[in-house]
Amino acid sequence: MTAPGRRSSTFTRLLRHGFTDATSAERLLDSAELAPVRSDPVLLEALGATADPDLALRGLVRLLEAQPDPAARRKLLDTVIAAKPLRDRLLGVLGASAALGEHLARHAGDWQALVTYEPRDLHPGVAEFERCLADADDPVTLRVAYRRCLLSIAARDVCGTTDVAEAAAELADLATATLRAALRIAGAAAPEDTALCRLAVIAMGKCGGHELNYVSDVDVIFVGEAVDGADESKALKAATKLASHLMRICSETTVEGSIWPVDANLRPEGRNGPLVRTLSSHLAYYQRWAKTWEFQALLKARPVAGDPELGEQYIAALAPLVWQAAERENFVADVQKMRRRVVENIPAAEVERELKLAPGGLRDVEFAVQLLQLVHGRADASLRSGTTLDALRALAAGGYVGRVDAAQLEDAYRFLRSMEHRIQLYRLRRTHLVPEGEDDQRRLGRSLGLRPDPVGELNREWKRHAAVVRRLHEKLFYRPLLDAVAQLAPGEARLSPEAARERLVALGYADPAAALRHLEALASGVTRKAAIQRTLLPVLLGWFADSADPDAGLLNFRKVSDALGKTPWYLRLLRDEGAAAQNLARVLSAGRLAPDLLMRAPEAVALLGDGDGGGLEPRSRTPLEQEILAAVGRAGSGEQAVTAARGVRRRELFRTAAADIVGSYGTEDRPAEADPGALVDRVGAAVSDLTAATLAGTLRAVVRDHWGEELPTRFAVIGMGRFGGHELGYGSDADVLFVHEPRDGVDEREAGEAANRVVSEMRRLLQVPSADPPLLIDADLRPEGKSGPLVRTLKSYEAYYRRWSLVWESQALLRAEPVAGDADLGRRFVELIDPLRYPAGGLGDDAVREIRRLKARMETERLPRGVDPKLHVKLGPGGLSDVEWTVQLLQMRHGAAHEALRTPRTREALAAAREAGLISAEDAAILDEAWVLATRVRNAVMLVRGRAGDTFPSDVRELAAVGRYLGYEPGHVGDMLDAYRRTTRRARGVVDELFYGA
Repeated sequence: MTAPGRRSSTFTRLLRHGFTDATSAERLLDSAELAPVRSDPVLLEALGATADPDLALRGLVRLLEAQPDPAARRKLLDTVIAAKPLRDRLLGVLGASAALGEHLARHAGDWQALVTYEPRDLHPGVAEFERCLADADDPVTLRVAYRRCLLSIAARDVCGTTDVAEAAAELADLATATLRAALRIAGAAAPEDTALCRLAVIAMGKCGGHELNYVSDVDVIFVGEAVDGADESKALKAATKLASHLMRICSETTVEGSIWPVDANLRPEGRNGPLVRTLSSHLAYYQRWAKTWEFQALLKARPVAGDPELGEQYIAALAPLVWQAAERENFVADVQKMRRRVVENIPAAEVERELKLAPGGLRDVEFAVQLLQLVHGRADASLRSGTTLDALRALAAGGYVGRVDAAQLEDAYRFLRSMEHRIQLYRLRRTHLVPEGEDDQRRLGRSLGLRPDPVGELNREWKRHAAVVRRLHEKLFYRPLLDAVAQLAPGEARLSPEAARERLVALGYADPAAALRHLEALASGVTRKAAIQRTLLPVLLGWFADSADPDAGLLNFRKVSDALGKTPWYLRLLRDEGAAAQNLARVLSAGRLAPDLLMRAPEAVALLGDGDGGGLEPRSRTPLEQEILAAVGRAGSGEQAVTAARGVRRRELFRTAAADIVGSYGTEDRPAEADPGALVDRVGAAVSDLTAATLAGTLRAVVRDHWGEELPTRFAVIGMGRFGGHELGYGSDADVLFVHEPRDGVDEREAGEAANRVVSEMRRLLQVPSADPPLLIDADLRPEGKSGPLVRTLKSYEAYYRRWSLVWESQALLRAEPVAGDADLGRRFVELIDPLRYPAGGLGDDAVREIRRLKARMETERLPRGVDPKLHVKLGPGGLSDVEWTVQLLQMRHGAAHEALRTPRTREALAAAREAGLISAEDAAILDEAWVLATRVRNAVMLVRGRAGDTFPSDVRELAAVGRYLGYEPGHVGDMLDAYRRTTRRARGVVDELFYGA
């Protein structure tokens, strides 16, 4: 008897053997069922070797209790103790699967299926499983026979007799035999249907790929034909009834549960299409309507049941189409987009536990392998396996994937699939989530041989393998391209030039020969620089491929690398700072403007990093002006000073453009900006502030060069149009007015000559040909337009506006704001014009009619010939002009009464009009959306083409690049244009009502 307070020796031994509930285990060992063997050390050792000793012991007791009589119980115990193979198999299953333990308790004799241990039992195939299911003649008996077969597969799996790939193949073979048995049962129930048709069952997905899970939907496609002499429509109805019955036999829940769902949604048109089609109907669909993912799914198609000849005809007819899929436009982008969509649809609470679909999961491996198969399988039949691991090994053998990468990926895939198998085996439930409970993770870790710290080791190994997959799955596609142009070790396989060309074409490169030359120039050799490039390029190539112009991205990267390759920080920045490389790839492949700005001073690459380069956050006007004025102060002459100011402007234009591109595209760590209005506002404010600071520096340089510290007249620059409204785009001129006021004691003529000379010098210096983009000053909005003087005194402006001002000039002054020069003079100019732009009594009817007449005339006379008016972002219906004139009319009518309307900014004024009740919230939102979209199109055209434009580009690649900037995936340019027309059409309706009074 054990003394009180002391643990029995059995209790201690149980803990040592891995039991977690030793008290309950001790009680079970003392039960009558185990009395004959309770002290046998063999039993305790065998239980301790299982994944969950407590579960195994409970399952064994239940199985003993279920035996029909003492003799049967004694036979079971004797066999367990005497026969090690049975002991390991039975207890291994009981310790890994509560569901199979329950099956054994219900069917007490099925344990004997684990007794035989002949060589032929080690790797059964379809024929062996068919024999096991031969006596099943209804859904219930089929389920019992299926579970009996599953017992033997699970036993071989948990004992290590088969590895994970062999177990998956056996599960697929058992599914094949089960589908054949279900079709046999369905046919026996409706022999008249069987007589009318030929029906073939095509396995898809993991079943077709011979790599099935323990519990998984079995994906199928049905093909039907009429037998000779039968009516086709009647035959298809008969085939549909047979197929539907087959699905119910496998899927419906009975007293013995279900087997697995049979899913036919991969068929043409999915669940909306007919369940059964003829072969010609399948072929017609795939030739005309199928999407890229449907050809990807056909990689695993395999006839498994029904008419074998028809099944083979189906495969033979569709195989050529599968291997042409890589030639489809946007092929790689479509596959990658589908993968991203899968990840985006994972519930946020499950991402960290998702074994299959999350980044670094099983689907990443499968997608990467399938992508490579589709690209190279047309020319290399050895790659056409539906089994992931077989295909991966074939890719490595052919040089399409690096051998080390393939080996690491195979190890990771095997581990993750093993985790998936053991998770599903426990309850025989379809799940891909790693359990959260410690007991569940302990059982899972032990089932994978991880001891003595199964929970800690499981999580470490899982994270390690997932990290390998994340690191390799995209690089797998790109790294062999570098090996194709590099010096490899003897015996190493490499991509052939033709295979490299195929891969580059699939990625969207229009000139694969040039791309290979760039790769060779960047990555060949044994220098440290080449080694770092070989590390960077596989990732960069993927980012370039995600753009509309991969060729330009790679070429620009070569140019930047050639310019900066000898600097010590450049490659280190790209290698070590996570954001820098992806930001650079986005910027270099998004169009011409940003790369052109960068090439003029490649050291601006530093802005793209996370470190001390200042990042991509636009700088405000005050620090910009301080930097420019300091540079001007250090310069020796006016030309040198303005050159320095223009250099700062070029760098900051690049920063703004890069931030805009990265914000529009998004990165792996940061999604694209969700609010397009915020992007527009940031660009407008940044470019406007930069232009104002540049003008301030240029003004200082001109004054200092000719007059020293003080100009003989006060001088101010007034921003107009988009400049005054803080809405400049990349290609906008600076619309301005110049105003001056002679200083005390200075002759008015002298002051005027000085002011005119300042304007002339500023315009000249800002347009001197140089490496920096010019800044064009446009003063055409001045009184009398091009016929009037460039600069006037404040009194002259006052006299002109009092006597001669036209309504359009008052309208133009709505956006006037001082931007440089004498602040007090600028303030007094604003005080002068306020009564003009915000008239106290509002606008008279004559003025309103004149504004409307001018607007209508502008629409008819200024719209360029040959362009689609509906796609002209400035003058087209619902475009910039429509929205701005509508808002400005509200400002002139109501600005005197509503102070919030007195702003030069379009969106701000529109919001103020909404708050004042002058426009409904719905109409304001419609106008705002149209204005933001049109502005973004304008910015996109400049970024893509490197020159300003108010219409969508006609070049296909340039149009696609505009689409990518606006957030449209490849191949959806039509959607972009439709959305633009729809948005501006709604806006024009509001304009007709509010502006024209229609």
